[in-house]
Amino acid sequence: MKHTFLGLATAAALALSGVAASAQTAITYLFPAPDFLPAFAPFQLALGKGYYAEEGLDVTFRIGQGGADVATQVAVGNADLGGGMGDTALIVRANGLAIRGVALLGGQGITHIAWRNDRGINGIADLRGRAIGVIGFQDTTFYNLLAVLATEGIGRSDADIQALGPGGIIQNMIGGSIDAMSGVPEWIVAIEDAGVPLTVTPARNYFASQAQAIIASDEMIAENPEAVRGFVHATLRAIDDIIADPAQAAADYVTYVPRHAENVGQIERIMRMYVDSVYAQDGDRPIGAFDPAQLQTAEDFYVTNELVNGAVPVEDAYTNEFVTE
Repeated sequence: MKHTFLGLATAAALALSGVAASAQTAITYLFPAPDFLPAFAPFQLALGKGYYAEEGLDVTFRIGQGGADVATQVAVGNADLGGGMGDTALIVRANGLAIRGVALLGGQGITHIAWRNDRGINGIADLRGRAIGVIGFQDTTFYNLLAVLATEGIGRSDADIQALGPGGIIQNMIGGSIDAMSGVPEWIVAIEDAGVPLTVTPARNYFASQAQAIIASDEMIAENPEAVRGFVHATLRAIDDIIADPAQAAADYVTYVPRHAENVGQIERIMRMYVDSVYAQDGDRPIGAFDPAQLQTAEDFYVTNELVNGAVPVEDAYTNEFVTE
């Protein structure tokens, strides 16, 4: 009887574990670029530390072909959630893609303008006529660059703006083929670590530049709000970890993304830059929440400069319902 009882108990335990496993909601998250990039550290930390699982989610990461592809795949339901920028929905909803931001990953902007210190550049006004690298001409970092240059009356044709991709920006900045760049913290740290002194200024100092954002379709939000809420909460929890202790976060991160194991010091420097200039809270607005006034400023610039097909109501581009104080 003892063996029978143990057998039944084991069977019951297995059955219960199966029920628990099946209770996990499967979520596919689509990155716009390779998922090993440090910009995506909060997601890797949330997955590796079990934060998504604690929210009842079984998360799978996939890699898309850039921001436009991610927006399209999320809109048509081929991915549940995806990565973009805070202003992504402003750009793509005019094209009929019913997506919106559900969390803004920082109170500041991710785009930074940087220039080599050996080029006699003392400020944005000196970028007129200079060679400036961007990842591409359909990327938010390009749009942000145009907005920053416009503050000094510099138009697109007044500078030699080159679409180089992330690797090309780093290589050309190190090699000296370009004078300046519009990009993200990890590229800046990589260039500086190669021995090239830079001056760096956040685009946010000149324009309502936005941080990364989690995007979802209107349909996903309506049909599975708890999954969206859980994903947002878990990801923001990981950002809180990075802010609280960048050194520990870097050490944890390289265990989940071992290709960076030999560069933990660089990863820590990147994380500290994100903490200081991207994740930092904007006034009393909680991290994760969108500011409609800033989105309106961004949209006004994009429409005026014909960077988007048309204006959309700003309230359709985001929701703060999944972000708590």
